[in-house]
Amino acid sequence: MTPYSRSAAFIAPRALSVAFIAFVSLFALDVFSEGFGFWQTLTHLAVHLIPTFFMVAALVLAWRREWVGTALFTAFGILFLIVVRAPWWGKAIFAAPCFLVGWLFLLNWRHRKAP
Repeated sequence: MTPYSRSAAFIAPRALSVAFIAFVSLFALDVFSEGFGFWQTLTHLAVHLIPTFFMVAALVLAWRREWVGTALFTAFGILFLIVVRAPWWGKAIFAAPCFLVGWLFLLNWRHRKAP
């Protein structure tokens, strides 16, 4: 494995997970259009950001332990398939990036263990 491909394998799952976390966080911004008071808006925002908090925690744990990222992001993908109430393409918008990040963490873990 070349140094470039080794660094790309290290950066890809982390960068994609940061981008996906930002994408999921965008859906929490709809609480500002509801017309609630300050504290209600803050409470609703915190509730909407719960998936973001879990994914950030998973990314922090997976930063140096790729097998943790493989397990957690694959579990997030399965959870999104179960929880999201939408047609198949709506579920795929959320689940596919999680499965991709989990797969990339797996590749990074396997190549990191190889000499």
